[in-house]
Amino acid sequence: MRNSLFAILVAVFTMTSCNMEEKNPLLVDSANPYGAPAFDKIELKHYKPAFEKSIAMARADVDAIIANQDEPTFENTILALENAGKTYNSVSEIFFNLNECCTNDQMQNLAEELTPMMTEYSMYVLFNPVLFSKIKSVYEKRDGLGLDKEQMRLLTETYKSFEENGANLNDEQKVEFAKIAEELSLATLQFGKNVLAATNAFTLNLTDEADLEGLPAYVIEMGAEEAKARGEKGWTYTLNQSSYSDFIMFSARRDLREKMWREYNGKCIGGEHDNNELIHKIVTLRTREAALLGYNTYADFALHNRMAKNQETVNNFISDLMTKSLPFARADVAAISAFARENGFEGEFMPWDFSYWSEKYKNEKYSLSQEMLKPYFELGSVRKAVLGLATTLYGITFEERNDIPVYHPDVTVYEVKDGDRFMGLLYFDFFPRDSKQGGAWMTSFREESVENGVEKRPFVSIVTNFTKPTSTTPSLLTFYEVTTILHEFGHGLHGLLAEGSYASLTGTNVTRDFVELPSQIMENWAYEPEFLQSFAKHYKTGEVIPQEYIDRIIAAKNYNAGYSSVRQLQFGTIDMAWHSNTETPSDNAVDFEHKVLARTAVVPMIDGIAMCPSFTHIFAGGYAAGYYSYKWAEVLDADAFSLFKEKGIFNKEVAASFRENILSKGNVEDADVLFRNFRGRDPRPEALLERSGMIK
Repeated sequence: MRNSLFAILVAVFTMTSCNMEEKNPLLVDSANPYGAPAFDKIELKHYKPAFEKSIAMARADVDAIIANQDEPTFENTILALENAGKTYNSVSEIFFNLNECCTNDQMQNLAEELTPMMTEYSMYVLFNPVLFSKIKSVYEKRDGLGLDKEQMRLLTETYKSFEENGANLNDEQKVEFAKIAEELSLATLQFGKNVLAATNAFTLNLTDEADLEGLPAYVIEMGAEEAKARGEKGWTYTLNQSSYSDFIMFSARRDLREKMWREYNGKCIGGEHDNNELIHKIVTLRTREAALLGYNTYADFALHNRMAKNQETVNNFISDLMTKSLPFARADVAAISAFARENGFEGEFMPWDFSYWSEKYKNEKYSLSQEMLKPYFELGSVRKAVLGLATTLYGITFEERNDIPVYHPDVTVYEVKDGDRFMGLLYFDFFPRDSKQGGAWMTSFREESVENGVEKRPFVSIVTNFTKPTSTTPSLLTFYEVTTILHEFGHGLHGLLAEGSYASLTGTNVTRDFVELPSQIMENWAYEPEFLQSFAKHYKTGEVIPQEYIDRIIAAKNYNAGYSSVRQLQFGTIDMAWHSNTETPSDNAVDFEHKVLARTAVVPMIDGIAMCPSFTHIFAGGYAAGYYSYKWAEVLDADAFSLFKEKGIFNKEVAASFRENILSKGNVEDADVLFRNFRGRDPRPEALLERSGMIK
């Protein structure tokens, strides 16, 4: 029934919408420089017809491969499939990227409406027996085809992709697999939708100046600007990261800190945006999917192609680091709570007390505070420095382009070049808004590829939620936000410096536990005096950040390192706990999380509160059975950066090697091979513990 309906829709659309197609900016070649997306012309009404038409075009591409009577070859099967559906891929990348950072109710509803159509197309490709037989035929004679390394990798990854997505299932199993895929897509969309709605649903509006006790001037001004924008009196604070974190860190009003903490950490627990049932549904669907493909658990399925390979390796990795981190974490909390009591705190030390007293303790121990540092980290200066670091290391340059359309007035776009060679476009989208998910991420509107001999360079986007400028103060970053922009820019470089012919193998299309290496290594420069002194200047006076401040930043580098390590490992622990079972845990999300993490808790766990119901990385993103990869990649980046420390943090030979062996290669070889090619050996796990000060 659905196939017939889809065919009718395609036929009707094809007959009646020629004029619409000409005007639909998603379906025609862009007239913008480098073919950049026509964001200034794209409207909500364009998406559905663009999906319908582009899916029909993609299906025709696949049908042509199937109908070809010639003997299957790399060119007429594997390469042809790689190039199939280019327009569909472009439409999808634009729509779903904007659905994360510039959405509305209509767009979110449309995403749910489009999901069955997209799933049907995916299943048509993956479950086509003729197509798979052609792919298998080429794969089985691969050693005699004279393919180069990149071609062989594309052939291997294409075959594996079909095999791992059910091509070998029987007809009954394929029907079930398709149903699971569609339900899973809808469930993860709804999960993210609920988190965004819950984030936007709460605000703290204060009208009494006494409620502002402890807040720095810039936080007070931020609250006033938010209240004004909402038509409210006084000062308003939200659950957007920059607003929440500053309030919870500085407010002397413990009751208000508790209120904010409970709202932020209790998102999607009960009420209209509850995610508990969705978590169980998502985990159940993933478990069923893995079982259909012959795996005991979803974690077994997710890990078999990653660097870690299996659950045992991941669990041992997490357990070993947790064992070594817990004593340091407990010491961190004990020191901060003791400091709080010395300064008049009474009662039980609770999670909403940690950030507040931690910041005060750091200020006393290192004479260092966020408020002291922020004036030196004006966003424009930080952005210029980060781009300049890439120029120093890799020789690439960045020029802002005002003639290339953007999807929101806050967005800026840069043309990236290596000498005269165009390398790509880089979009920056820095500030929070109700239409944007929280957090920070890098994504792409187009991947690096070569099509019919013509290179298509990538369009990369970096999205954050930094504090917006006010009427009197520019956007000033915390030191943590400085490391965040370096982190996401590292992902951006991975995309922009990609080399290769096939989009599915280039840029960040690598294993989940390797993809964080290029991002996390960039954070190291934030602690290097020579880099900090090049840009960190007081936004009012122009004074370069004092050396004593830099010394304090370096001295405080491992402040709360144990606590931070345990917190990150807890994320990985709960992720693996959900995805390592043959049956979905029956406990509700809160009880299950408390049970799993009780042994590693270093501050009290609060009844009715858990992170899982708003944990978008694993329930609405791509990190299921993969959140451990952040710590895994920390080992890689600590070891990799030690070579820069040895040879010089701006050493061009080391940078050239990192570009050649890591950033440019994408997925052309296994990740462990790429790391060895750069470092000359396997990574040393001790490198992370040494950098964190947990071993000498």
